[in-house]
Amino acid sequence: MRDSHISYGFLSSAPPTRCGLATFSAALGSTLEELGADVALVRVLDSRGEPSASKFRSLGDLVATDPRSIATTITALNSCDVAIIQHEYGIYGGRDGDDILKVLDGLFVPTIAILHTVLQRPTPHQVEVLNAVIAGVDVAVVMTQAAAATLSRLHDLGDTTIEVIPHGATVSADVAVRREGSRPTILTWGLIGPGKGIEWVIDAMVGLQDLVPAPQYVIAGQTHPKVLALDGDTYRHSLMRRAAVNGVNHLVQFDDSYRDLASLSRLISSADVVVLPYDSKDQATSGVLVDAIAAGRPVVATAFPHAEELLASGAGITVAHRDSAALTVALRRILSEPTVATAMASEARVLASELSWRFVAAQFQAVARRLIAYADVTA
Repeated sequence: MRDSHISYGFLSSAPPTRCGLATFSAALGSTLEELGADVALVRVLDSRGEPSASKFRSLGDLVATDPRSIATTITALNSCDVAIIQHEYGIYGGRDGDDILKVLDGLFVPTIAILHTVLQRPTPHQVEVLNAVIAGVDVAVVMTQAAAATLSRLHDLGDTTIEVIPHGATVSADVAVRREGSRPTILTWGLIGPGKGIEWVIDAMVGLQDLVPAPQYVIAGQTHPKVLALDGDTYRHSLMRRAAVNGVNHLVQFDDSYRDLASLSRLISSADVVVLPYDSKDQATSGVLVDAIAAGRPVVATAFPHAEELLASGAGITVAHRDSAALTVALRRILSEPTVATAMASEARVLASELSWRFVAAQFQAVARRLIAYADVTA
């Protein structure tokens, strides 16, 4: 049986596209290579665009506007030992991304699908598509027990194995120590767009102005490319107006610079508290949440499934969605009660040990080895 020299064919978005799937694939693929594997990539695109900036060997592109690319994608992935399919409804062509089913129909190598979006209230067609994705692969990976429970409740799993493997993160041992008297930092980062719930934190800052020293709320990240293409920076500008109307623009800082991994790690480590105020109640997985925990930062998040699961042991506080008053209470508690913040940070560091990319990649390696061994026996 082939061991560490497994060749993986990833199907995913990739740089220069900036999105969570591209970041996830880059990190997982790089760590698999560190473990001795070979990683190649078929990049997923809406239309022909810039050349790939991925470090992985290119096997071509799957282009939503080019039906011919489906056949070349199938051939490319079948040239590898194992295919890894990154799945979200919105990245593939067709209704609810159902073009991915044409790819899966042609694959004969062991195939793993990583399900990044598991909706609690999917449409009938979304159920149909995800059922077909599950049926078309050997293993479906979700990142939380909550997502696994939702799959079992709403979807036909058939004979497909479901594995729970957490979202990985770069675990940092460096935590900046705030100088006495300096302003504490509340941080939200990631691609910006409607649904992020940032407006509720801006409203919450009104109730934190009396803290001494007053906190600063840093909103770090560029506008999501798809949002930018459709609406420009409308959402960001609305947040700026909201801060001004609320009289807290002196407490709110917008940072739209692009950060590499090292710069982002320093930013996260410098925060006193990370806040994830997402509007969605369906968010099964959040890479931002995992990165915050991996950096040992206390977290305040709305009660989406991943946050409820990961923060249950005490690394943070969950609050109701769209509730600025609840955000104020939670943030005030962390910023004004040092023992609470210290306990949360300590629990986050405990959790971080099982969120490292090396720990996560090793679990994918184990799944791949099992699939290859089974394929060799049944060949």
